[in-house]
Amino acid sequence: MSDFVFSPPPLASLSVRGSRARFPVRRIYCVGRNYSDHIREMGGDPDREIPFFFQKPTDSIVENGSRIPYPLFTSDFQHEVELLIAIGKEGADIRLDEALDHVFGVGVCIDLTRRDVQVEARKTGRPWEIGKSFDESAPCSELVPVTSAEFPESGAIELRVNDQTRQHGDLRQMIWSSAEVIQQLSTQYRLMPGDLIMTGTPAGVGPLTPGDRVLATIEGIGSLEIEIVQEER
Repeated sequence: MSDFVFSPPPLASLSVRGSRARFPVRRIYCVGRNYSDHIREMGGDPDREIPFFFQKPTDSIVENGSRIPYPLFTSDFQHEVELLIAIGKEGADIRLDEALDHVFGVGVCIDLTRRDVQVEARKTGRPWEIGKSFDESAPCSELVPVTSAEFPESGAIELRVNDQTRQHGDLRQMIWSSAEVIQQLSTQYRLMPGDLIMTGTPAGVGPLTPGDRVLATIEGIGSLEIEIVQEER
């Protein structure tokens, strides 16, 4: 075994319902603007254009029950609840009718966003990765293994902050279905076991502050709880 100049970071992974084995994470892909009501609230045009993707680092994953420090470099820290897809089978240029065969499981996730930073980058034509891809920006629940026949095409998706509903929608409102997202993404990247896909958020995104308790749920899949805290720098 090769030596390293320092100990390599631990491999990011997620727990799997009903199993002691964990799901090792390779990459995190995110879909932008996949619910028409969210596109409208952000001032965009909800016409069905080809979906676009961005990525988060794997070490931004935090698991259920985590306390997440309010991040650096923002005064508008926001939540976006999303369906999480875990890929379990390699593929590129995947056929639409075979896309769900590449799924290992599903879960609940929150795409945490430094909205002010993202918006400013977008206005100036710069990449807005800095608004999305920062420390602890990808809370994820455990994964629920599913077959293609069991894949959830509908179901309520909701996020509550301090017991008040902020986001509420249904998976059937996605502009691009999960199968279409997988198919489109596979034309740009070879998908591999260990890849995660965040599939977009419904309307109602909004700010978080220290002390907020956040509960994200998707009907028939599960839930994810986090707390936002003020960390001394």
